Order: sequence, then C-alpha cells, then structure tokens
Amino acid sequence: MDTRDERRDEEVAADVQRGDADAFRALVDRYEQKMVRYARRFLFAGDEAKDLVQEVFIKAYVNIQSFDTDRRFSPWLYRIAHNEFVNALKKKKKERMNISIFDLDVLFPSLTLTARETADSGFNRHEMKKMLEGSLERIPEKYREPLVLYYFDDMDYKEIADVLRVPVSTVGVRLQRGKTMLRKLIPQ
Repeated sequence: MDTRDERRDEEVAADVQRGDADAFRALVDRYEQKMVRYARRFLFAGDEAKDLVQEVFIKAYVNIQSFDTDRRFSPWLYRIAHNEFVNALKKKKKERMNISIFDLDVLFPSLTLTARETADSGFNRHEMKKMLEGSLERIPEKYREPLVLYYFDDMDYKEIADVLRVPVSTVGVRLQRGKTMLRKLIPQ
C-alpha cells in the first residue's frame, strides 16, 4: 500500500506552519536525496554533505513561518541550502574567496547573452550531464552551482535566479560561461 503524501509541497508547508510538526517529515522525505546530491556536487564531500543537509532542514523547520505558501517551496528550500553551502565553503577556504565586489555577470549580462534561455543551444541535457559529472570540481562555484541546479535538479532559469538571488539574465550568462569552461576541459 502506497502511503505517500500526494499534497503539494506548499500545502504541506502550510500544515507545518499551522503546528503540524509531523507534516515536515513529508518535505524531508521529498527533498532529502535531492539536497544530498546538491551538496555533494557543490561541496564534493560525502559526510560533510549529509551534515549540512541536516542543517538545511533544521533551518527550514525553524524558519517555516517565513515561507510564503503562495510561492513555490523548492526555490525557498534551495536558497537555504545555497546559503548553508556557501558558508561551509567560506569556512573551508583559508584564503579569501575569489569573489569580486562587482560581479560583471550581474552588472553587464548583455555583454555575452540576452535574458532568453539560450544556454542550451549547442548541447542537449544528456550530453551536458555526462560532461558535468567528471568536470564539476574544476569549474568555479559561481558557474558550477547554476549548472548543477539546471542539469541535475531540473530548475528553470527563474527558479535558479530565485535561489542565487541574481537576475534571470545572469543565470543565462553563468550557464553559458560554465558550458564554455566545460568545453575547454573536455578533450574533443
């Protein structure tokens, strides 16, 4: 007998907001494996990834009242994960992260790509996933994260923009630049 909860994530979150703490288990069941996969591809550390995913769910539960049930749950959860993973990277690195105060992708996205979702023009998703699997650790986080969210977590540009808190056009630029980096890393 299938006892899976068929309600939408947002409905389950609303129940948690109303005090049904047990309903949160359904959200954990739905997203735990996705979050672990995201953490491993972002951080490349197995045990650390699981620990961080636990922290993500704790923060999500503690902050569930701030979730707007009129919006989609997954970008909200991925944003919490993004923040947690970025903080973990900052702690791991001894030298200052290589992030400029002025992110040219955000300030001048039109230099390389329009806001339209055109990053897939030269590759299909299956080919890109295979290339990503072996090369992710060699791509800077700034370009790695949108690639993982797009190709492995099947998020669209708007959802990725919500998670990363950048304009949609910046998502396109970063995907395009990440793909360009991959092409250079993969022998033809």
